[in-house]
Amino acid sequence: MNKNNMKFKCFEAHLGEFQFKIEEDLPGVGWYLYVYKNGVGVADHLQDTLEFVKEDAFEEYGVPLTAWVQIQSVE
Repeated sequence: MNKNNMKFKCFEAHLGEFQFKIEEDLPGVGWYLYVYKNGVGVADHLQDTLEFVKEDAFEEYGVPLTAWVQIQSVE
């Protein structure tokens, strides 16, 4: 399957001066958490599942599990 023909989910959350994005990658690769402070990327994490990456954001940065909003499905 061509990656260019697939749709991927994307979520974001905000906490103070931090913005967090979760982006789905190809099946079998996982989910990326990107962390930005005042618009500048400061960290990224990779987890196997959406649930794991949300838990990682909660444990590392205090992002509530209910803070995530799906912003788009990207192609």
